[in-house]
Amino acid sequence: MSLVFASFNVNSALVAYIHYLSIILCFGALIYERLSLKIDPNRIEAISMVIADVVYGLAGLSLLISGILRVKYFGEPPEFYTHNPIFWCKVGIYVFVGLLSLYPTITYILWAIPLSKNKLPVVGENLVSRLRLLINIEITGFCLIPLFATLMARGIGL
Repeated sequence: MSLVFASFNVNSALVAYIHYLSIILCFGALIYERLSLKIDPNRIEAISMVIADVVYGLAGLSLLISGILRVKYFGEPPEFYTHNPIFWCKVGIYVFVGLLSLYPTITYILWAIPLSKNKLPVVGENLVSRLRLLINIEITGFCLIPLFATLMARGIGL
């Protein structure tokens, strides 16, 4: 019985760790994209932006999966989350940020076409301005998610 409890605790800790690491990676990738974004990047800069967005996407997926695991198996009883409007605000922000990230992701995927032909993507001032605005909003969202998680963990909203 003690071994089962210890295994549960280790799994719970690992899932929590993956969850925290994922949000750090999401935030770091977004900061990297925001700081690196510029008009007419060279080949290495453009490839690094594509890679940063892949890291962001994988970390975002990991964040979602680990969050679901925490709600269903490793956190408080599921009702603690599902009956709390703060939880739904947090989920809403995550979904909003995820949908907002589609435009930059599609843009970076389109960069891969010329890059695969040893050409550079055309990155003008208007595109950089749009991407900066979207990334700034995404960063703000990722700053709010832990705030809502902290409020929720203290029972605010119940």
